[in-house]
Amino acid sequence: MTDSNSSSNRIADHVRDMPPSGIREFFELVQGRPDVISLGVGEPDFATPWHIREAAIFALERGKTSYTSNLGLLKLREAISRYVENHFGPAYDPGDEILITVGVSEALDLALRALTNPGDEIIHHEPCYVSYSPSIALAHGVAVPVTCRAEEQFSVTAAALAKAITDKSKVLVLNFPTNPTGGTMTREALQSIAELAVQHDLIVIADEIYAELTFEGEHVSIANLSGMKERTIFLHGFSKAYAMTGFRLGFACGPAGLIHAMTRIHQYSMLCASIISQEAALEAIRNGEGPMLEMREEYRQRRNFMVNALNEMGLDCHLPRGSFYAFPSVQSTGLSSREFAAQLLQAENVAAVPGNAFGDCGEGFIRCCFAASFENIEQAMERTARFVAAIKKG
Repeated sequence: MTDSNSSSNRIADHVRDMPPSGIREFFELVQGRPDVISLGVGEPDFATPWHIREAAIFALERGKTSYTSNLGLLKLREAISRYVENHFGPAYDPGDEILITVGVSEALDLALRALTNPGDEIIHHEPCYVSYSPSIALAHGVAVPVTCRAEEQFSVTAAALAKAITDKSKVLVLNFPTNPTGGTMTREALQSIAELAVQHDLIVIADEIYAELTFEGEHVSIANLSGMKERTIFLHGFSKAYAMTGFRLGFACGPAGLIHAMTRIHQYSMLCASIISQEAALEAIRNGEGPMLEMREEYRQRRNFMVNALNEMGLDCHLPRGSFYAFPSVQSTGLSSREFAAQLLQAENVAAVPGNAFGDCGEGFIRCCFAASFENIEQAMERTARFVAAIKKG
């Protein structure tokens, strides 16, 4: 019988050395606590709209329980092609330029594994979604983080990215609107980054899962800028805009050669996404705009209330222009991100995520998700204000 120490020695170095998710690690502390108001889980609090759930039920009733093509249902890829062209600009061939995946997370993993050779440098901006750096490591790449700053509304500049580029740079990962900051990008700023990508022959992975949840200004996809469609893998999905997190469905659009490479991995590791989820997604993309816009307006109102409340209690917070996260600074309290989150949970039963879970430059911030009921947000802000006042009073 093999003991645990012997088993641990057999684990691959890059897996053994991977830190636990800062989000999951923190929320183990939440389990079992009564009266906790959670501002931590990054998913819509709305149920999936009924007509979408009904499409999944109807698919089951009709016995649609088989595998699909590795690429996914053709009718869904055709609908995605129309949707992306209408809302984002680029036209993708549903025959060989679109791949249906098990969430955007799988699409990201496939893209990185298809592109990365050991030692290749993958540039990404921070604070960022917790999976980026580990996914790069699992693809045997080298993560190169570039800091986004609060004073720049957590956008990333071409100048900052240029400083990170070396002769080993291969891929640039962008996520706007951003989890956890709600940062967005202007067309002009993206154009400068596009020119940088062309100049240095970088492939761009554009994770635009929060695109529909843009509150101010236009959302611009870098894939729609001159010279970028042929060097961009556009990632999107249904979880956020349509409240379909549990359906686990995303997609990737890109040049046929890159999509083919991703499909090679997908066909061996996942085979295909759930046909039930694909049928539901087809209904969402055809008829889901109305409920999506209603949810977005509700998020906007919650955002405005939360950001105002955070600033009034002395936690400086920029106005996130997209996603459903606020990212206030806790530096005025003298506490670290982890200390603030842990003590807030202990004292007031409010759960938020320490900012350093999203990269070292997230230290001094916390992430508060406003995909929670208005009543819960009001109570959470009242409790947090009381906690902050007590800390500052000493």
